Amino acid sequence: MGRPADAIAPLHDAALRQPDNATIQHDLGLACLEAGRLPEAAAALRRAVASKPRYTDAHFRLGLALERLGDATGAIVAYDRATELQPGLTEAWYRAGALVFKLGHRAEAIGCFRRAASTGPKTSYGRLGAVRALLAGERDAEAERALRQALALESGNALALDMLGNLLADAGRFDEARDCFSRAIAKAPLMAGCYYDLVRCRRMTADDAGLLERMQAVLANPALEAEQRMRVHLALGKAADDLGNYALAMQQFDAADAVRRTLASFDAVEFDRQIDQLIAHFTPSLIGRAAERGNADATPVLITGMPRSGTTLVEQIVSSHPSVGACGELNFWNERAVAWHQAGTDGSTAAFLGRAAADYLGQLRARAPQAARITDKMPFNFLWAGLIHLAFPRATIIHCRRAAIDTALSIHQTHFNPHLAFPTGGTELAAYFRSYQRLTAHWRAVLPAARFIEVDYEDLTSAPEPAIRRLIAASGLPWHDACLRPELNPRVVRTPSKWQARQPIYRSAVARWRRYEPWLGDLASLGDETLKSGRTFHVT
Repeated sequence: MGRPADAIAPLHDAALRQPDNATIQHDLGLACLEAGRLPEAAAALRRAVASKPRYTDAHFRLGLALERLGDATGAIVAYDRATELQPGLTEAWYRAGALVFKLGHRAEAIGCFRRAASTGPKTSYGRLGAVRALLAGERDAEAERALRQALALESGNALALDMLGNLLADAGRFDEARDCFSRAIAKAPLMAGCYYDLVRCRRMTADDAGLLERMQAVLANPALEAEQRMRVHLALGKAADDLGNYALAMQQFDAADAVRRTLASFDAVEFDRQIDQLIAHFTPSLIGRAAERGNADATPVLITGMPRSGTTLVEQIVSSHPSVGACGELNFWNERAVAWHQAGTDGSTAAFLGRAAADYLGQLRARAPQAARITDKMPFNFLWAGLIHLAFPRATIIHCRRAAIDTALSIHQTHFNPHLAFPTGGTELAAYFRSYQRLTAHWRAVLPAARFIEVDYEDLTSAPEPAIRRLIAASGLPWHDACLRPELNPRVVRTPSKWQARQPIYRSAVARWRRYEPWLGDLASLGDETLKSGRTFHVT
């Protein structure tokens, strides 16, 4: 009768009478899942699979509950068990692929999406699995054709509309993207997170008052999932920022951060300890022996720094050069660093570094086979600059710097994968920033100045040409005037800065923190002195 909440009490009574009855426990879990009582759903479904380990539906729905609770690892395990028991379970393959992709495991995700496509070629999840495999493989033109074919069969498929919107926005086709996001929300109002992508397709104006009202209304819906709610708060904040209502904007950004804290945690003390380990390991003596151990290939250009520090702009600039290919953000070094940690002192041996270098070059060359230089703009590669230099002593590492308080404020206003152990506000973000500063100061001291190139966002935007010429020369490339017009770069941009990347270089983002000064809270501590690698900027 469509009343799952009313089914919970009698099912609970039945489960008390027969606690080992897997069917009753499953049905209780399903009722709780549909009613949004997720912890109870997960508990009941766990009891169901404990009583009946080969209960496929219970494993699958346990995956659904855990996914909605933000437990990606647990959900993947549950989906894996469900597909092991029933290999043709298309939706489980698709959902596992989406989660694995969020965790940064591209090859594994493509495998899951292809299994979804092969097990259910005529189903929604099967068709979307085929599309996601193409998107993960950066075959966007084929993915667009497949999406339009899927929408011809199911014009109201909100997931397909959302995918098409993101694909179009990545390519700079923002008006078409807005239409897709609007249609997705109309078809599936609880996919309200699409508002985040919609408002980032252009600046909001007073004519968008109705859009703000719709976003505020959807937040009142108790059925809205946490991650969707977080994205709506961020969307409202961005819209309020565009309209100059900074008090409302900060209220929404703070609300988004509060929701994110329920989905992810960050241990600032443990992170600082890991920074100590990196500094202790990568001594001047070890770095000095890089040429003896590393690969002499100069192809990689790694663009690092805190997120929101100008890394996308720098990649747009460098990859505007006709001899440069762009890879966007590769997760390679984040994954390889886990193996390095596990290898201990052997992680710096020639054999380990040789394998890492060969594998990395393979990924770069797969994307840009003929390029003289290939960029990787994963910001968090700042953590692994020492390891990267050992593997590639001739690679160019560009470190992007921006005033700490502006960087932190921009992070606070941006959606980050909640499965990423990275803080987006409060004392944790301030602590993270100081740990980052400590590590990059070490890299500055031990890495060759010709290989560790630093560019300040403020300098880059105030006097672009001298800064850009220095970047191109440091990358070992001849000058090309196209690098002065990064907004004309036609490449796909998959970062939150996709709209900004299509604009001429501007300075309006410098000292943005002043608009928010009364509401900065714990982030204000970064404004007393913005320490940027040996330079002190007094911003009061």
